[in-house]
Amino acid sequence: MADYLQILKEMRPVTLEEMDGVRLMNRIDTKFTASVRMLPLLLERMKSRYRVQVVGEEVVNHYATLYYDTEDVQMYVQHHNRKLCRQKVRVRHYFLTGQYVLEIKNKTNKGRTKKKRIDIDPDFFERVTEDERNVPFLKEKVWVDYTTLLPQVANDFKRISLVDNNFKERITIDFDIKFQNRQTGVESEMPNLMIIELKQDGSYYSYLRELLREFRIKPMGISKYCIGTVLTNDKVKRNRFNNKFRRLTNKILNN
Repeated sequence: MADYLQILKEMRPVTLEEMDGVRLMNRIDTKFTASVRMLPLLLERMKSRYRVQVVGEEVVNHYATLYYDTEDVQMYVQHHNRKLCRQKVRVRHYFLTGQYVLEIKNKTNKGRTKKKRIDIDPDFFERVTEDERNVPFLKEKVWVDYTTLLPQVANDFKRISLVDNNFKERITIDFDIKFQNRQTGVESEMPNLMIIELKQDGSYYSYLRELLREFRIKPMGISKYCIGTVLTNDKVKRNRFNNKFRRLTNKILNN
């Protein structure tokens, strides 16, 4: 895995400021999963067509995310039950920039992802609903009573962020993913899993999509919150995720 860093350093850089032009807060997401062992091979094929986000001199960012949900995990259940319009509430720490944000992520019945976020006080990362400065945003954006939200699943992962040379699409590659459930105390991890996400605001040609098709990597709807919940909470409904987990375990993680 060490050689992927050398490939990233050979790619043209893009700054955070330049990335702001392709934030795509209202977009279409397509996710793919593969073994992390494929990372160097994919990057080698992509390096002339994409630029890598650099923060300082770092090409790999470190994220920590905490998902909030109701006591009966309504947001998880909505996703499990394939409800088209659904919502996630999360706070995230970007280690390289030191930024902490509260983010509301909505999925529409048209398959688009819409996100709204605000900066938050780091001291309220684990109790975001208790900070009065967050209340107007929560009241306006959250579909349930915000006072019923509890910290549920935390995850920790590394991320590579790419943009194509024409600044039409963004790609994130997440790996080294760890989970910890704040309610059950259970921890888990999927160190061999790589989640690739293609973010576009329309239907454009994508070299990445073509490349993944060549490697027989098909789109797979996947949520780190749902994965983390299944792995760390044995009381939740999960029957509709069983086939997906078998694919992750048998086809990706062990091959």
